[in-house]
Amino acid sequence: MIDSGFETTSLRMTLLLLVTFQAPAADVDRIMDAVVAIAPLAMGKYDRNAYQSGHGIEHYRPLEGAAAGAEIELRRRPGTVEVSFELPDDQALASRVVEAIFQAHSYQEPVIRLQPILASRSKGLDDRANPNRWWNTTGDWKKVGVPETENV
Repeated sequence: MIDSGFETTSLRMTLLLLVTFQAPAADVDRIMDAVVAIAPLAMGKYDRNAYQSGHGIEHYRPLEGAAAGAEIELRRRPGTVEVSFELPDDQALASRVVEAIFQAHSYQEPVIRLQPILASRSKGLDDRANPNRWWNTTGDWKKVGVPETENV
């Protein structure tokens, strides 16, 4: 097992914490605003770096003592997503971020996970000529989320 960071020509593999939580998709912006108020989630020349999965279905059954009260039937909640992001390996910072997620979350028992990981960080070398970079491809990335207009 690799237990320390290392470098290649183009990048550094850095010891970080991977934070993952599950939430209804409608809650994610509120939760992430609380997170970035504490940690900007910076990666190189970008901030607010996080990943959100597609919508899934969460399965659970409230037991005695749950805010919803005990139930017999299993609940299935569609529209639940998983969000992940990286933090420096700093327990005090992680503690503040986890508490912020908990306070901004709508669940009584939110699913929050922390894992130590090695994550890549670019050395920022000049790779403008690399044919695999998005700025040297067809430019489809520019069209994502841009509404098409009709000529009348």
